[in-house]
Amino acid sequence: MSHVIAVAGKGGVGKTTLCGLLIQYLCEQKKGPILAVDADANSNLNEVLGVEVEATLGDIREEIARAETAKENPIPAGVSKADYAEFKFNSALIEDDDFDMLVMGRTQGKGCYCFVNGLLQAQLAKLQNNYPYMVVDNEAGMEHISRGVLPSMQTAILVSDCSRRGIQAVGRIKKLIEECDMHPQQIGLIVNRAPNGVLNEGTKEEIEIQGLNLLGVVPQDELVYEYDCEGRPTVELPENSPVRKAMSEIVKKLNI
Repeated sequence: MSHVIAVAGKGGVGKTTLCGLLIQYLCEQKKGPILAVDADANSNLNEVLGVEVEATLGDIREEIARAETAKENPIPAGVSKADYAEFKFNSALIEDDDFDMLVMGRTQGKGCYCFVNGLLQAQLAKLQNNYPYMVVDNEAGMEHISRGVLPSMQTAILVSDCSRRGIQAVGRIKKLIEECDMHPQQIGLIVNRAPNGVLNEGTKEEIEIQGLNLLGVVPQDELVYEYDCEGRPTVELPENSPVRKAMSEIVKKLNI
C-alpha cells in the first residue's frame, strides 16, 4: 500500500506550493510513480505541477448523483452507477511521466452524496495499491480525512506562515488528526515564507505551546511570487532556489 502524505494548513500559507515541491522531490529521488491528489476545493495543485485538468472528481460525483433525475440520463442502459463511476474516475486520472494526479474538486449541488463519496473512497483505496506514495493537498479543515474518504495516512505535514494565528491553526488541525484516530507515523510542521528563513521568538514560543514538531523553515522567495504572476509552474524553479533547497532538506528529515 501507498505511504500517504497529507499536507494541510490554513488558506494562503503556500501549502499547495510546498506540496508540489514535495512531489517533485520524490520524483527526482525515483520514488515514483506518485499519486498526487488535490483535495482542496480551491484546486490549483495542477498549476504548481504544470499539468492540465479536464475533469474533477467533483464534476463526476455531481453527474452521477443527478443522473437518476436528469431528463437525459448520461449513464448508458445496462451499465450500473458503480461501473460508470469507475470508468469516469479512471478517465479523470491525469498521467505524467513520474506522477499521476486526481483532482477532487468541489461538489456544487445540494443533497446527500454518501453513495458517490463511497465510490470515491473505494477508488482511492484501489489506486493506493498502485503507487509507493500518495501525496494529498488538503483543505484547511482536512474534510476528506475527517469524513474517512482517504484510505489512511502515514505522514501529516502541517504548513503555516510565521504568524501566531497560523501556528494556532495548524495546532487545531493536529488535534483533529488525533481525534479522527488516524494515527500517522509522524506529524511535522513547516513554517513557510519566513523573512531570511528566520523565526522570531514569539513564533517559536507558539510552536512549543501547540506541541508541534518543527521540521524546518522555508524562506521568503520573491521568485516564487514572480513565477505565480507569470503563470509558470513552481516546480520549474531553479535547483539553487532557496525554497527548493529548504524543502529538500526538510523532506530528508522525514525518512520517507
